[in-house]
Amino acid sequence: MVDIVEQVSQRVFIPLTVGGGLRDIDDIRRMLKAGADKVSINTAAVQNPKLITEGAEKFGSQCIVVAIDAKRQKNSNGAKWEILTHGGRKPTGTDTIEWARQVVALGAGELLLTSWDADGQRTGYDLELNRVISEAVMVPVIASGGAGNLEHLYEALVIGKADAVLAASIFHYQIYSIRQAKDYLAERGIPIRKG
Repeated sequence: MVDIVEQVSQRVFIPLTVGGGLRDIDDIRRMLKAGADKVSINTAAVQNPKLITEGAEKFGSQCIVVAIDAKRQKNSNGAKWEILTHGGRKPTGTDTIEWARQVVALGAGELLLTSWDADGQRTGYDLELNRVISEAVMVPVIASGGAGNLEHLYEALVIGKADAVLAASIFHYQIYSIRQAKDYLAERGIPIRKG
């Protein structure tokens, strides 16, 4: 993975976040030295929350993104979301809102919030989840999971109160271009870097 990060960082001139399989401070260091601007950790953070603090102390909070994979749970108290690990395969029993607050207190500088209920469905982001987490923490929240059209991006930013949106399939399958997305959001008053 180090070789791939080095090659990508030499060819793209946008902030580069690397995640997946990072388990300790040495993995984080290798990715940052290879050219990543930030690292994203999920399973390792749940298994060893001190990794968040150690990473933030060594490299700065701005480098530590905690990926939060959440799944909606129905219970007698209404909607609740549970943290998943191992690429969404393993439920933890941990409350998503509590976990978001905890990781920020430990030093996370940004959250990548994925709704596993919405991911891949193209029916829109989980706006309630995004809003609740965005209101619970004082760091940027990136909404992920569910983008099917450009209106969904706008809704995640305005109704869901996310600071940014992640979209994959609408671009991979060329349903929309990046330019179309930027233009659409800019026309609706969302500050967008046009370059």
